[in-house]
Amino acid sequence: MSGSILPIASRGETVALAWTLLRAQRAPLAIATGAFAASGALGLVPPWVLGDLVDVVRDGGSTADVLTGAAVIAVAALAGALCAGLAVAALGQAVVPALARLREEVVARVLGLEPDRIEEAGTGDVLSRVGDDVRTVTTALDEAVPYTVESSVAIAFTAVGLAALDWRLGLAGLCAIPFYVLGLRWYLPRSAPLYREERIAQGERAEALLTGVHSAPTLRAIGYEEEWQEQIAARSWRAATVSITVFRMLTRFYARTNRAELVGLLLVLGTGFVLVRADAVTVGAATTAALFFHRLFGPIGGVLTTFDQVQSAGASLARLAGLALLPEPDDAGGAVAAEPGAERGPSASATPASRPALVLEGVRHRYADGDEVLHDVTLRVGPGERVALVGATGAGKSTLALIAAGHLIPSAGTRTLDGTAYETWGGGVRARVALVTQQVHVFAGTVRDNLTLAAPAADDPALHDALKRTGALGWVAALPDGLDTVVGAHGRTLTPAQAQQLALARVVLADRPVVVLDEATAEAGSSGARQLDAAAAEVLEGRTALVVAHRLSQAEAADRVVVLDHGTVIEDGTHAELLARGGQYATLWASWTQV
Repeated sequence: MSGSILPIASRGETVALAWTLLRAQRAPLAIATGAFAASGALGLVPPWVLGDLVDVVRDGGSTADVLTGAAVIAVAALAGALCAGLAVAALGQAVVPALARLREEVVARVLGLEPDRIEEAGTGDVLSRVGDDVRTVTTALDEAVPYTVESSVAIAFTAVGLAALDWRLGLAGLCAIPFYVLGLRWYLPRSAPLYREERIAQGERAEALLTGVHSAPTLRAIGYEEEWQEQIAARSWRAATVSITVFRMLTRFYARTNRAELVGLLLVLGTGFVLVRADAVTVGAATTAALFFHRLFGPIGGVLTTFDQVQSAGASLARLAGLALLPEPDDAGGAVAAEPGAERGPSASATPASRPALVLEGVRHRYADGDEVLHDVTLRVGPGERVALVGATGAGKSTLALIAAGHLIPSAGTRTLDGTAYETWGGGVRARVALVTQQVHVFAGTVRDNLTLAAPAADDPALHDALKRTGALGWVAALPDGLDTVVGAHGRTLTPAQAQQLALARVVLADRPVVVLDEATAEAGSSGARQLDAAAAEVLEGRTALVVAHRLSQAEAADRVVVLDHGTVIEDGTHAELLARGGQYATLWASWTQV
């Protein structure tokens, strides 16, 4: 199970957020309310007219009376259907934009989460929220919510119509309410926790499946695939068990609903019989009352049947609201307004005066439920200096790089950029520090789209210059449509080296004064290594840089080399100085040059 799932909003927070999203759509909501009311009122016409027809026939009425009544019923049914359609359409106009805005806010918060927070919660929890929970809420808004509103209006109007026939018939129908309430009182306390548990179990199942898929080669290499399959099976069975428990609960709830319907109908029929015998009401009125109450079966059953969807959607909405209510990324740590040189584009050019110094002091870090991976690390990178991080796998290089880039908050220690604490910069850190890792994603779209993510206003000459500086202009020009060639999903597949060149070109376009490369050229292979190293050197020219070196040729080209071992800095100096010392770096260099 994940160490700590992402926050889930309370009922009050969820309702407040929903109203905040909906109140901007007041006109469609007003139209929907009026149309639902008209549809509910028109729904009373058929049973009322049928009751009158019973009396007409009993009293020897004419065929014309019957045909007139049938025509009224047909017109009322058609008008009611039109009003219901208008209501659903207007409700859609209100809730669809609100849901779209909620999705945007959720995605924005997820993109702004620190990597360690996502790792702590588990990617399965995140994906189940932006996938399963969004789908659940969407389905409820498309189906359950309109039906629930329409049914609720119908119930209210029918209850008024029943009382209008005769107060005693209305009272008989009301006697069924306690039985419905008893069913709800049994259902409500059990449903919300179960639906929440179901969502959490689904998230844990997704986490296990994703981990198994992504880590399959490693699991096979260490012979742990069967044990992991058992974990997947256990989490899948837990999710299935919770779903089975939900289904059993619903079955028992429906039985209680049927009991309330039986009691209510018997009471209305019995009261009608007594009143007709006493000549207090006509047979037609008693018939109308029975039809009114029978008409309630559909709306009440609809409300109660879709109530589980509404409850389920409420649980999903609370999970989405938990993300949407997270602080905005730029607000974390008290972001400051645009600092000079913090903007995108040419105004952030890495001139000597704007190249900041990067200082990490006394940094420690521990991942959730794990050992400390960094121990009291102090690192200083001067203005325009290029520092290479070297060390064995697991030494803490990538963790330190993420902390330096502002993508990971250390457990302890201080970080300053150009003499200002990261907490003061807030979101401004990421506006000044570019991070490129070995896991580069090629976005579905054109080459141009992949580049202008970093600089939306960049023109073709700027794009060509960035591609030229990273050695990518040749192969991009050779593509069928050049910059407008579709790549990524449903498009042309790029090699790892080409994907890295696009990522480095984005760094050129973004023009950040500080760059952190976390083994950004590791996936190139031996054939493209020199080309990518040259591209990286071009990108880093004139910038403050921290490079996690996958190949020691990158360390050789750096101004300074820092060697990490088990989360501790053990050597710090130039390439030549460290070779002269004959320490761990010298040993690594000797091994590397002999390969």
